[in-house]
Amino acid sequence: MGDEHDHDHAHDAHAPDAREELPENSRHELMAKALRELLIEKGLVTADEVRAMIEQLESPGVHLGARIVARAWVDADFRRRLLTDGKAAIMELGIPATEAQIVVVENAPRIHNMIVCTLCSCYPRSILGQPPAWYVSGNYRSRAIHEPRAVLAELGITIPDHVEVRVHDSTAEMRYLVLPMRPPGTDQLSEEQLAQLLTRDSLIGTALPLAPAPATG
Repeated sequence: MGDEHDHDHAHDAHAPDAREELPENSRHELMAKALRELLIEKGLVTADEVRAMIEQLESPGVHLGARIVARAWVDADFRRRLLTDGKAAIMELGIPATEAQIVVVENAPRIHNMIVCTLCSCYPRSILGQPPAWYVSGNYRSRAIHEPRAVLAELGITIPDHVEVRVHDSTAEMRYLVLPMRPPGTDQLSEEQLAQLLTRDSLIGTALPLAPAPATG
């Protein structure tokens, strides 16, 4: 089945490795450091204020996204609201989603969703924390659009031919979250235990949820 792309950004040139990080990332880090030091030197901000801002940016983590998906797995009404208006449903849980819009896309037996930002590094940071380095690399941003199955295979997922791969391109106004399929053998797990099966990568479609630990006698 053919793959679909949901995107409107310009694409970078083809590159050989989805996880290869481009030199531009280190240049951006150096520029950010220089700007930070200049602002402190000019007295516009203090070092403590910079640290506080960094801590605030890094405080969200994958546990928030995992909590959202685990609730959707156990609460059908919440799941419907999440798929209809992602941000509103997320905020029901007391999670302060700061993105303008969060669209939740659901995996199914014949559909696998995958998230990318072809322009830069748009990512639902308020519910997943910081993106992995490979997500913002030019290689991943280009190849996820043009050859998603190959990229997923490199990241450890083989998608069968009968499963359609849908690639969603995040923008400044719209971020995406993947709602993976609930793993089999998890009927007896609590919502908190289900959340432990979810990784950052499974919530952007570049991994599957973890398998539950085997029951011990």
